[in-house]
Amino acid sequence: MSRYTGPSWKRSRRLGISLLGNGKELSRRNYAPGQHGPNSRVKLSEYGLQLAEKQKLRRMYGMNERQFKNLFVASAKIREGKHGANFMILLERRLDNVVYRSGLAMTRRAARQLINHGHITVDGKRVDIPSFSVKVGQVIAVREKSQKISAIKEAVEALVYRPSFVSFDAKKLEGSLTRLPDRDEINPEINEALIVEFYNKQL
Repeated sequence: MSRYTGPSWKRSRRLGISLLGNGKELSRRNYAPGQHGPNSRVKLSEYGLQLAEKQKLRRMYGMNERQFKNLFVASAKIREGKHGANFMILLERRLDNVVYRSGLAMTRRAARQLINHGHITVDGKRVDIPSFSVKVGQVIAVREKSQKISAIKEAVEALVYRPSFVSFDAKKLEGSLTRLPDRDEINPEINEALIVEFYNKQL
């Protein structure tokens, strides 16, 4: 299935969550799009709630279904911790997410673009795979030839919040994942237990 490239604002309103991470999509109209808008009263079944939660998280990270499901399966092989929490942590370790969390891009979609175009390095080596799994301590940086890109400078200057599990040097335009995040530090609006229930019925 091809990646969705349509308006993220409409999708955010449909899911009831900010996919851009800044809340702008819901600031004016925090209800689903369509002529019925705020008057729409659709009661979801148990399966519907599980599916909706899965779609929220998948689209938040901008992944297709195959990538998302494969990562869920991989998280089941981690012996320590809860399955759902481990899955969330693996999502946070994706290179496009670490670039976004560092503040080098305003959205995860913009972070993927930087990576695909070869502007990002990991421990000094160029990596153009957004799904690359970052290890604690690895240095994520902007290539020397790419450091004058205006979009990167604007993102760094506009950043309001950076999570404590990510370090960043604005002068060098490099950062790292200092530790694995705790579950309560990432996406508190997501109920990963519903996602675990959804896939447990599918697999």
